[in-house]
Amino acid sequence: MATMTSFRNRLTQLEARLKAENDHEQESRNTSSRDLRPDMASSRPTTLKVKGLPIGQGHGSLSRPAIFPASQRTAMLPLSLPPHEYSLRSQESTNYQMESKLRKIYQHAGTLTIDGMTYHSSVDDMIQLGELGTGTCGHVVRMEHKPSRKVMAVKQMRRSGNKEENKRITMDLDVVLSCQDCPHIVQCFGYFITDSEVWICMELMSTCLDKLMKRLKKSIPEMILGKVAVATVNALHYLKEKHGVIHRDVKPSNILLDERGVIKLCDFGISGRLVDSKAKTRSAGCAAYMAPERIDPPNPSRPDYDIRADVWSLGISLVELATNRFPYQGCNNDFEVLSKVLQEDPPHLPSDGNFSLDFCSFVNDCLIKDYEKRPKYRKLLDHPFIKRMQNTHDGVAAWFAFVMKTTDLAAPSHLHHHWNK
Repeated sequence: MATMTSFRNRLTQLEARLKAENDHEQESRNTSSRDLRPDMASSRPTTLKVKGLPIGQGHGSLSRPAIFPASQRTAMLPLSLPPHEYSLRSQESTNYQMESKLRKIYQHAGTLTIDGMTYHSSVDDMIQLGELGTGTCGHVVRMEHKPSRKVMAVKQMRRSGNKEENKRITMDLDVVLSCQDCPHIVQCFGYFITDSEVWICMELMSTCLDKLMKRLKKSIPEMILGKVAVATVNALHYLKEKHGVIHRDVKPSNILLDERGVIKLCDFGISGRLVDSKAKTRSAGCAAYMAPERIDPPNPSRPDYDIRADVWSLGISLVELATNRFPYQGCNNDFEVLSKVLQEDPPHLPSDGNFSLDFCSFVNDCLIKDYEKRPKYRKLLDHPFIKRMQNTHDGVAAWFAFVMKTTDLAAPSHLHHHWNK
């Protein structure tokens, strides 16, 4: 009884943490929407001086910098970090590392690299064209960069004194700026830092898999999901091997697709640094895709986990996309989802779904509940399903064009079977 009570308490605490995080994000988005004005005057970047370093607008921006009294400068440090955390005299290495990253970030604010050309710009050069959605810690809009006439996706993240928000913004920027050589991760053109927000300018993809599945109103064919698996595993493997990063929020809404058939991973706000190949921090993420070892660590005194938590999330995503049905049905809240993840057998592809044996095997490997038996990326990349899909003709672009053309009206019944041949 005591063990069950402890188990329920841990689930309740995790559910509360997830709810608090989601509520906070929603409030931030609401505040951002209220504050955003069409002329964007309230978001005009400023020039500040911290130990001789020009901050923000001074680096090539075209707008006139605002001048602030010396008495106000301390309170307006980058990303609103508390003054004692933005000090080279700090003896804590984490603060020193944060300052180093922030200095590098601010040095390049307002510089965009687009199609091989460099532009020194400000938010005044951006024209808002419409809404795209929301990410882990930001509001995403479609915008045109006037000097280059490039249309892009711009994630707008509010700045505040909250250390967790600052960490997310820094992490998101740090990852996308470091991954320009990975074809499976969304590319970043640059960013702006304003009084109230950080804007990350990214390549515009057509949609995410979550929205595509809802548009299709059917499951996504195995051939397409094979290409999704190849791209996602390669992106996650790259993050781990090249940068020591775990994503921690793998789900259909964070996997993007464009009209060329290119598939890319996005949204790195709650990504984490690996220490000895393990994640040491407990950022929550989405309960629906969370691995068992993150919900109920085998050793509560050392609740570390590794990249195999993302492997589980990929497996859940593939089952959902392949069946057009979330694996854990009948849940009214996060607590019930978390309970099912721990208490039920792992999900699998239905035997009557006309799925190949190697696809079923791949999903089963991703969804092994014992994380120590769950494969890591190197082994997954050698799986027969991945090998086969790497060598299969890439028909994603043609399939995507067909879906977009036919789903404005009632989708024809042969749609799914045509692309599963």
